[in-house]
Amino acid sequence: MAAGRRSLCLLLTLFSVLRVIAKKVLPGDKPVCGVAMNAFPQPSPVIVEPYRSCRLCPRRCGVNRVVGERGVCGESAELRVAAVEAHYGEEPPISGVHGSGTVFFSGCSLRCAFCQNYQISLFHTGKVTTVPQLVDRLEELYRSPGIHNVNFVTPDHFLPHTVAVVEELHRRGLRLPILYNMSGYAEKDSLKMLQGVADIYLPDYKYADADLARALSHAPDYPQIALDALVEMVRQVGFLDERPIAERGVLVRHLVLPGHIQNSLDALTTLFLEFGRDLPISLMSQYWPARPVKQPEMNRRLARNEFETVCEHADALGFRRLFVQRTDGNDDDFLPDFRRERPFKGNIRNTDNKD
Repeated sequence: MAAGRRSLCLLLTLFSVLRVIAKKVLPGDKPVCGVAMNAFPQPSPVIVEPYRSCRLCPRRCGVNRVVGERGVCGESAELRVAAVEAHYGEEPPISGVHGSGTVFFSGCSLRCAFCQNYQISLFHTGKVTTVPQLVDRLEELYRSPGIHNVNFVTPDHFLPHTVAVVEELHRRGLRLPILYNMSGYAEKDSLKMLQGVADIYLPDYKYADADLARALSHAPDYPQIALDALVEMVRQVGFLDERPIAERGVLVRHLVLPGHIQNSLDALTTLFLEFGRDLPISLMSQYWPARPVKQPEMNRRLARNEFETVCEHADALGFRRLFVQRTDGNDDDFLPDFRRERPFKGNIRNTDNKD
């Protein structure tokens, strides 16, 4: 019996030693039994906690995403990313020469019926990844082609992860402007989490018409919530600076929707009354019917005269800094297909070898 107890004690001691050794294995160490010790890293409690009763977005679902429950955004607490690449289709101060380091997250809390990124926002195309893996990819893009910023696209439902990404970038000595590219439908308390983290905000102001917001995004509260969110963003970082490559500030986007020109006119008027003529505005004509919607007037491209009517109204209001995107309707370089490794054809440079 004594020999048996000694053997058992020896085995328990050996097991404890192996556990200690396993905990001390550093990222990049050789795999044990063919599996890297960091193959399944666990997020820190700081990242996980906000997902336990998720109220990150205005939907305030309250679900426990940590155990796999899903709210409106359709995502658990696992970080899911659809694409990471240098993007050349943003406004000139954002894309610059070397591109914006875009991170396209899967899922979305707004879920617009007409979303051109519907493959990821509605159908959740993407792969589960980790903060270190995402930072590795951004570091590659920083080295070549030399991205000007890190651009989190529709990140509301993964905000704690984005903060962790920024912290890891800084730990590695990479200090790029951090850009939050958002739908505008943002929780004010969540935005306060980004104070000192976000350098640039690139929000939409989609709707001034609550009925249209209800019909297309199931969000009749969008106009006021988005306006309140914009006020908070401007409070944090001001208006977009006038450097050739932006480093700080807010630039508000508005996509003109076919058949709903009055919504655009009212949206611009609202923004003018709230912020004045110095608010930087980007007017976009890129709408395309990515998938059929219930509103028949929206199953077509935007007419040129519709867009020009909106531009004329912006000029009449006196907006001083307007970015105007005019397209001929035939340019599909920045119409995405997230089934491809490189979703945007326009991001493939002559020096690239990937399809």
